[in-house]
Amino acid sequence: MPISKELYPSQDDLVYEEELLRNPFSLKLWWRYLVARRDAPFKKRFIIYERALKALPGSYKLWHAYLTERLDIVRNLPVDSHQFETLNNTFERALVTMHKMPRIWIMYLSTLTAQQWVTRTRRTFDRALCALPVTQHDRIWELYLRFVSQEGVPIETSLRVYRRYLMYDPSHIEDFIEFLLNSRLWQESAERLASVLNDDQFYSIKGKTKHSLWLELCDLLTKHAKEVSGLNVDAIIRGGIRKFTDEVGRLWTSLADYYIRRGLFEKARDIFEEGITTVVTVRDFSVIFDAYSQFEESMVAHRMETLELSDEEGDDGPLENGPEQDEDLRLDVNASDFEKKILSGFWLTDDNDVDLLMARLEHLMNRRPELANSVLLRQNPHNVEQWHRRVKLFENNPTRQILTYTEAVRTVDPMKAVGKPHTLWVAFAKLYEKYNDLDNARVIFDKAVQVNYKTVDNLATVWCEWAEMEMRHKNIKAALELLRRATAEPSVEVKRRVAADGNEPVQMKLHKSLRLWNFYVDLEEALGTLESTRAVYERILDLRIATPQIIINYALLLEEHKYFEDAFKVYERGVKIFKYPHVKDIWVTYLSKFIDRYGKTKLERARELFEHAIEMTPADSVKPLYLQYAKLEEDYGLAKRAMKVYDQATKAVPNNEKLSMYQIYIARAAEIFGVPKTREIYEQAIESGLPDKDVKTMCLKYAELEKSLGEIDRARGIFVFASQFADPRSDAEFWNKWHDFEVLHGNEDTFREMLRIKRSVSASYSQTHFILPEYLMQKDQTLNIDEAKDKLKQAGLPEDEMAALERQLAPMVNNTHSKDNSRKVGFVSAGVESQGDSGVKVNANQEDIELPDESDSEDDEKVEIAQKDVPSAVFGGLAGKREEPEASAASDGDAGGRLGALERIKRQKRGG
Repeated sequence: MPISKELYPSQDDLVYEEELLRNPFSLKLWWRYLVARRDAPFKKRFIIYERALKALPGSYKLWHAYLTERLDIVRNLPVDSHQFETLNNTFERALVTMHKMPRIWIMYLSTLTAQQWVTRTRRTFDRALCALPVTQHDRIWELYLRFVSQEGVPIETSLRVYRRYLMYDPSHIEDFIEFLLNSRLWQESAERLASVLNDDQFYSIKGKTKHSLWLELCDLLTKHAKEVSGLNVDAIIRGGIRKFTDEVGRLWTSLADYYIRRGLFEKARDIFEEGITTVVTVRDFSVIFDAYSQFEESMVAHRMETLELSDEEGDDGPLENGPEQDEDLRLDVNASDFEKKILSGFWLTDDNDVDLLMARLEHLMNRRPELANSVLLRQNPHNVEQWHRRVKLFENNPTRQILTYTEAVRTVDPMKAVGKPHTLWVAFAKLYEKYNDLDNARVIFDKAVQVNYKTVDNLATVWCEWAEMEMRHKNIKAALELLRRATAEPSVEVKRRVAADGNEPVQMKLHKSLRLWNFYVDLEEALGTLESTRAVYERILDLRIATPQIIINYALLLEEHKYFEDAFKVYERGVKIFKYPHVKDIWVTYLSKFIDRYGKTKLERARELFEHAIEMTPADSVKPLYLQYAKLEEDYGLAKRAMKVYDQATKAVPNNEKLSMYQIYIARAAEIFGVPKTREIYEQAIESGLPDKDVKTMCLKYAELEKSLGEIDRARGIFVFASQFADPRSDAEFWNKWHDFEVLHGNEDTFREMLRIKRSVSASYSQTHFILPEYLMQKDQTLNIDEAKDKLKQAGLPEDEMAALERQLAPMVNNTHSKDNSRKVGFVSAGVESQGDSGVKVNANQEDIELPDESDSEDDEKVEIAQKDVPSAVFGGLAGKREEPEASAASDGDAGGRLGALERIKRQKRGG
């Protein structure tokens, strides 16, 4: 073939040609030649490549560059172009020397795959696998599998290729199974899936679990039951049910679906029933039950449709010929019509079994609560509540209830029970009692009391229920005998034997059951004698299981039978046994009963009881006892002792109750000794360390008292003292009361003094709250104004001008001091101490009041001064009591004379 002149070497090529003539086997020279002619036409470069490869046929670099350029030329050409054949020949020539190069094989195989030459491509893949080492086969197999997965490749070819690939790499069996499923090859895909699941060393490269593969296999076997054979589907799915417990319901329905698709409907029903009775979760039960009910409904619907179609065909079909037709059927022994004729009349072969199917469906729906309860009991057979619910399901069937109770008491372990297992025994016995079978009920109770329950209270409840049953049927003696048996202490021999075993049952502790003893003592108290009841109470006290209520009940029983001293001894035992707060009710009952019984006859003993009770009672609960003690002294003792008790109470109660205690103290003192006596109590309360708000309240009450007695200056002094505890911004009530007081009883100077004090207190509070830190502001109610001023002074803040002026005007000479140095400045005493002449009253009016001169005229009219009676409250109740015996004595004496004490005693003896 002649070569055109354009392809001859040009003048510029002479340099490279001369070098190649000198060294034609130099790859470097040939490559430099090709690079220099990169822009030349491909035909010219083709000649250069061919010349270079002829000189260097084993150069991978030249072959790869040559093949790459030839691929670029045919890239946009149609597949049937002759250039592809030329390219294939070039690849074949390259593989003569490059058969160990996987990149050349990949380029060639990709080109053949694009050309869609199936046989030629397959054979080339085989040649590549034979030529290359095994370590490089993975690069070829990727293209090979992609090739056989294309459309148009025969299934048998693809299967053979995949099987060969699994021999090379068995871990990619999932890809093969997926290919089989896509190719609808159900038999082999099921077999491959089964083999994978049977391989314990299998590891999924796609991240699938054995559980998901099991589900895939089950779906495959059930949906294509007729296409898959040779596998024991029942065994496979049952193996999955045993191994995987989270999808049991789905596996059971899959197995039933398999038999449904095979037409074995009765076997499918058996599978559904087995699944319902074996699952242990409500979710799985719901899945199986829904599938079961849908199956029965579909069976009913299908049978009804079949009957309708057969009726239509019977109406349209020709009439039979009677005996002649029968003869023909008898001659044709293989005919299906003859079989139907022979078997007609049997209910199992009757096509019209819609009623049977409907009855099955209805029976299934009615059994749903029972089946659901069975699932819950399989979850936990020791769930007592579920057993009770199961019994309620058979409410109208006593036989089933008895069988259920029997199964329940056999199944439930009291140590593992959820709930109260003794209720099963009690309900079982009550079932027999309901039908008046007391003998069997007693047998049930007798077995129930022998069970080793978790707690003693459960066993005691069974004994109590047994005794109550006997009482309901008027067997009083039997009930008492049962309780005596239950409360009897085990013998020493029994205790020794149980100690040797090491497992102590609850029956050994039953004799200390408080529930049982309470029931026993109530029964004895209602039906027994006093001696038997006392014996039971004493036994309870000896066992040290008594409660405060039992002590009180025992004492009340003795009081009802006039055994008062014995009752008080029981109270004494109770207060020795119990501590506070349990002993509180015993003390209250004991003291009230003792006072009601003896009154003033045993006053000293009552006082000792109160002192002992107060000593044992904590401070936060001692107030009622003090009030009861003071009431005793008021009614039967001395008034001064009552006041002493009140005084002790004010010191013993906690701070939050001191104010109320002082109010009671003041009220009683005013009623007994008179209002003036309360001044000392008010002073004591103010100086006792009450909280600021309580001090202010007490001061207001004290001021009201002084105002009612006409002591205006003393009331004003109390207001001045209390002002340091009242912030004008938050306590307007106090300042309103002082304002009203000054309006009624003051003058212009006292009113100005009140306003000045109000401004001073307001300024002190504002500066204190402004400068004090937060933790001191929280304690502001316990800090007084003086402490706040000291803190301000320590902080370096100047005093307000009003306070400085007040200090300058204050008298410098004041040598009179009170006995109590802790008394606050400005407090007005009740007059216990008298002030000397040198003393200066702080709150006195500094201005002299000029009185008009007395008139010497005798003609002036005499002014009558009205006198106001002193209120009786001033004198108190004792003054009235003192006047009564004086008045009676004056009426009895001669000429109104008063009798002496000796004479009165003599008269009382003569009168007695």
